[in-house]
Amino acid sequence: MTADANRSGGQGRKVLVVDDEDSVRELIELYLAKEGFTVIHARDGREALRLNGEHHPDLVILDLMLPGLDGWEVCRQIRVNSRVPIIMLTARTEEIDRIVGLELGADDYVVKPFSPRELVARVKAVLRRGASAGEEAETLVFLGLRIDRVQHRVEVDGEEVHLTPTEFRLLWCLANRPSRVFTRAELLDRIWGYDSESDARTVDVHIKRLRQKTRASESRSFAITTVWGLGYKFETRPASDSGPSKPDDGR
Repeated sequence: MTADANRSGGQGRKVLVVDDEDSVRELIELYLAKEGFTVIHARDGREALRLNGEHHPDLVILDLMLPGLDGWEVCRQIRVNSRVPIIMLTARTEEIDRIVGLELGADDYVVKPFSPRELVARVKAVLRRGASAGEEAETLVFLGLRIDRVQHRVEVDGEEVHLTPTEFRLLWCLANRPSRVFTRAELLDRIWGYDSESDARTVDVHIKRLRQKTRASESRSFAITTVWGLGYKFETRPASDSGPSKPDDGR
């Protein structure tokens, strides 16, 4: 087996699992270890931040309901200076909890009780998306927008815009095929590695965040447009059409 094949599994990869329940951490470690992952444990938010800084894991599995420093705050602090992929675990079914987590920069979420096999599949999917970054063009350039895949850098009108890893992949996917309409199901499959109608709101949240972060463009020379009943597309606009754009609620 080649080194690349090993890396597509868990060989050489570290996962930080943050949960205050010993049984949950042990179950996750059991299934991840079978795939070759090295697992680091944290029981609370402060320990998670310390271990993340010390070990620089390839991915973090983060429970929302932690004692003391909760998962939302841990995610926010990690995102200040790290783009490590984050999968959130939540026992709460309210949609707003998942939306807040995604808006803070989480890449995916899994609702408890969960299937350990599904969680491992999602871990692999998130890591696989990052590993495939070098297989496409390195830079996309449009009027008012530059996307550098190597440096993971986005500039709008010459100013850097800070995106989460998932937001970056979503923007790249859309901008790499201008005017091409992507359904929510397609985007879920391409960006998150799975397709479920119940998770369509995940796409909407990330689209909304992308629009908010890239609207600094005074030229309005590009837009992420809603195609009602279908999905989303990235489109460029001639300079003559670059006036203020109409509000879009992201659905």
